[in-house]
Amino acid sequence: MDDWREFAEQMASLARDLLAQESVTDTLKRISFSATELVEGCDAAGILILRGSQVQSLAPTGQVVVDSDELQGRVGEGPCFDAARTSERQRQFRIADFTDQARRWPKYVPEARKLGLGSMMGFLLFTEDEDLGALNLYSFKPGAFTEASETAGWLLASHAAVAFSSARTHAQLQQAIGTRHTIGEAMGILMGRHRFTEDQAFAALRRYSQDHNVKLREVARRVCERGGLP
Repeated sequence: MDDWREFAEQMASLARDLLAQESVTDTLKRISFSATELVEGCDAAGILILRGSQVQSLAPTGQVVVDSDELQGRVGEGPCFDAARTSERQRQFRIADFTDQARRWPKYVPEARKLGLGSMMGFLLFTEDEDLGALNLYSFKPGAFTEASETAGWLLASHAAVAFSSARTHAQLQQAIGTRHTIGEAMGILMGRHRFTEDQAFAALRRYSQDHNVKLREVARRVCERGGLP
């Protein structure tokens, strides 16, 4: 990274751009694409989420990202897998050359090399309150990532984590507002049709939800569509 001032200007522009995205998906896509633009040596990038032993690839810039994530999930080992579940909360890693890692990940590395991967970096996306996944950067060349690349990736991941958390919080808030509106509308329908009080209408929705193992918001949506309880 020869010009850190230029990089800082690009990061400032990216921070504003990330917050302007309209959805969580758009935010994640912008993060991954920015990695290939801003981090020297990065050929592909994506965000990995680990839920138990299940791996999920978000916003991959290329098929190799999906293939690598699926491979790690299938064999149960690999750098992203380790970083995402480590009890030591490893924040980042840099693999200079995959050919040197066969002993560490004997099942993953030979297959990763078949995918054409030469080197890799990963950064845990986290805020003060939560871990959000890992931003993973790939190169097809061994030794592509330097200390400067790692610093650039870390700065990008720091901005990305805040934007990711903000976008998700906004989406959850919008969903909560929409759910409350739908439930209120469903209660109004039941109150008008059956002369229920507010408490009785809500109790009817909740009872149906519990009896049929259907989420309350889904029950409310059905009431709004059909004009009454199914």
